[in-house]
Amino acid sequence: MAISVPIPRLDHVVINVADQLDEASALFRRLGFQLTERGHHSLGSSNHLAVFGDNYLELLGFEPGRASLRQDVWQSPIGLSGLVWKTDDADAVWRYLESQDIDGAVPASFFRPVQLPDGNEDQARFRTVQLRPALVPNGRSFFCQHETPHEVWQDAWRQHPNGVTDIVEFVVVAQDPAAAAQPYSRLFGANALTACQEGAFVLKAGVATVRFAAAGYVTQRFAGLPPDYNGSARMAALSLRSMDLRKVKASLLLGDIPFHEEESALIVSAEHAFGVALRFQQSA
Repeated sequence: MAISVPIPRLDHVVINVADQLDEASALFRRLGFQLTERGHHSLGSSNHLAVFGDNYLELLGFEPGRASLRQDVWQSPIGLSGLVWKTDDADAVWRYLESQDIDGAVPASFFRPVQLPDGNEDQARFRTVQLRPALVPNGRSFFCQHETPHEVWQDAWRQHPNGVTDIVEFVVVAQDPAAAAQPYSRLFGANALTACQEGAFVLKAGVATVRFAAAGYVTQRFAGLPPDYNGSARMAALSLRSMDLRKVKASLLLGDIPFHEEESALIVSAEHAFGVALRFQQSA
C-alpha cells in the first residue's frame, strides 16, 4: 500500500512555561488573549489555550509535584518549543515517518477533561506522533490528530480582546537556516520549501507560513531574539493576524505591555512575552 506524504498545515504552537502557568496565563491575558480554563492532561501536564480560527496557541506547563512527568518537554527552553501539524490519521503519519527514517516513538493517545462554554463537561482526546527528537533542537515537532475537535474549537473561545483570528507565521531562528529546514524537507518533500532573498526558507502550512531564518531577520522583524538565544536552531517568534490593530494596542496599553509600533504592525519582544516574540498585524 502506498504511503502518502503528509500535507503541511499548522495545528497549534506550544509555549513551554514549565512551573510558571500562573504567571504565563496572567501575562497572555494582559496581551489581550482569551484563555481557556486550565486543563490537565492524562499524561500529567497542564495547559491553557488561546483558540483561533484554524489553529491555536498552547501554554504548556506543570503544577506543583508534577515536574517529574513529561520531563522531555521541560528540557526545552522556556518559550516557543512546539511546532504541531494537523493530521486525521496519526498511525498513517507514523508509518510515513518510519519509511523516511525520521520517526520517533509510536503514536500516543491521551485526553484532558474540558468544561465547555455551555457548562457541560466532556473530554478532549488526541493522538500524537512525533518527529525524531534529534532532528528538532530546543523543542518538538509532531502531528496531532484531534479525535474530538469540537472540544477545542468552540466559537465562544475564539473571541479575543486583541482581535486575533489566527497565527500566520511561525519562525525558527538559526545560524544555518538551510540546515534547520532540512528535516521538514525530508518530511514534506523538497518542493514544499521555498528559498527567499533574505536567506530564509519558507514552508506554507495552511493559513500560516513556517519560516527558517537567520538572526538578522528575526531581530529586524521582531525587535530582538529570545534573551537566552545561543546560536543553535530555536523556535523564536510568531506573527498573528488581528481584525483591528486598535484592539491590539488597547489591550497592550491596558495590560501595561511594552511594544514597538510600526505602520502596519505592533511588536512585543521576546523578553516581554515569555521568551517568544509576537508580531501583531492587520487582517488583509
